[in-house]
Amino acid sequence: MPNRVPSTDPRDEIIEHLPAMRAFALSLTRNATRADDLVQDAIVKAWKGFDSFKQGTNLRAWLFTILRNTFYSERRKAKREVADVDGAFSSKLASKPDHDGRLALKDFHAAFEMLPDEQREALVLVGASGFSYEEAAEACGVAIGTIKSRVNRGRKRLIELLELVDDEALELTDSATMSVISQGANQVIAR
Repeated sequence: MPNRVPSTDPRDEIIEHLPAMRAFALSLTRNATRADDLVQDAIVKAWKGFDSFKQGTNLRAWLFTILRNTFYSERRKAKREVADVDGAFSSKLASKPDHDGRLALKDFHAAFEMLPDEQREALVLVGASGFSYEEAAEACGVAIGTIKSRVNRGRKRLIELLELVDDEALELTDSATMSVISQGANQVIAR
């Protein structure tokens, strides 16, 4: 059987980025069905616009930029955000069992929802999705310092909302949630 030469077409790499794109879309939309639609719309736009992708650049950041821009374009078209007054959306979120410690996932979600979109977006990209500050800045179309500021302010606000103090241990089994607040927790708790 002859050896296959690996493809250099970046379209072949898209599937590798789908789980991370869906997680990011879910953090933006807060609705699983809407997140799936958003990822699909972003992939269609990316596929149609692949001629504008520069070979050798960061495909992941390019896809996340398209996803983010699609979300904000749709949001601008709607001209208002739908409030979750009756809790219909939040009730569909999965929550960890109460034995998971002081910081229940639903408490984290409630506090996370209170953050401005820009801070939430920065925390998801840098904290939960593992983007570097540079990649997150590129995906959001802002300076690196702006992303660092958003992450720092978001973490500090989460810690305040969750009323964490220096003598309390964070008992989390969810590494993505922990990574969102971990660096900021040490800074605020140390004051």
